[in-house]
Amino acid sequence: MSAGVTGAVGGLLWGAQAFMRGARGRAGLRSRAARIAGVPVAESRWTAEALRRRAAARPERVCLVAGALLAAAGQSVLPLVAGCAAVPVVRRRLAARAAARARERRAEAVRELCGALAQEVRSGRQPVAALLHAVGEARGLGGAEAGVTAAARFGGEVAGALREASGEPGAEGLSGLAACWEVAVDRGAGLAAGVERLAAALRAERDQAADLAAQLAGARSTVLMLAALPLLGLALGWAMGADPLRVLLHTPAGLACLLLGAVLEACGLWWALGIVRRAGVPR
Repeated sequence: MSAGVTGAVGGLLWGAQAFMRGARGRAGLRSRAARIAGVPVAESRWTAEALRRRAAARPERVCLVAGALLAAAGQSVLPLVAGCAAVPVVRRRLAARAAARARERRAEAVRELCGALAQEVRSGRQPVAALLHAVGEARGLGGAEAGVTAAARFGGEVAGALREASGEPGAEGLSGLAACWEVAVDRGAGLAAGVERLAAALRAERDQAADLAAQLAGARSTVLMLAALPLLGLALGWAMGADPLRVLLHTPAGLACLLLGAVLEACGLWWALGIVRRAGVPR
């Protein structure tokens, strides 16, 4: 069984790598032919960059490969089942990380927008023209950019568009910009001064979050290191000539210890990471 599962996994990996190499080669030929013909290829689903992104976007496949290898080494189907069960968990984790990165990019774009708008107004531009230029300078606003640009360019309600765009994750600072815009338009107050104070407040909030994350980085590393200690114990047992996988996967006492250890490990990680979350740092 061990040799059969290992051979099957190796064959699948070799086949996947051969397919990706062939697809990248075909994508390169198509890209060169399209460039010669003057056809844009940025949206092609078979470009080398698209293939690279798709390969990097699915590291949860490692769970299946690791489960298959452990199943072959321990001659048990339980590691493969655990690897399959870990796929949705890893997928949700990766989706949460991607959402957090997108939120941070959008927040940084809002800070850039406020800073550029204040500079443009200080230089003498009209507020609408300054806003259009600042939106063009700030990259990463996502769907908020189209609504704000349309409202400013075609005489719409700019403050309403900014407030609506502030509902996207990371763009909460646009609600403050909407308030500054309303005050400047309705009461004739200085727009630049208000936007500068808003930009300073957003930068201070970013610096505070970065400082808190730096302070808790050591604690998070310690939690992850302690969570990996059971794997180190298995490796040491194997190096000393024992067969921990056989004990854990083929004896009643080992299965009970494996189940109890997995439950305690999950509870410990949940509790420790909960402390970090309550401190204000996302997982």
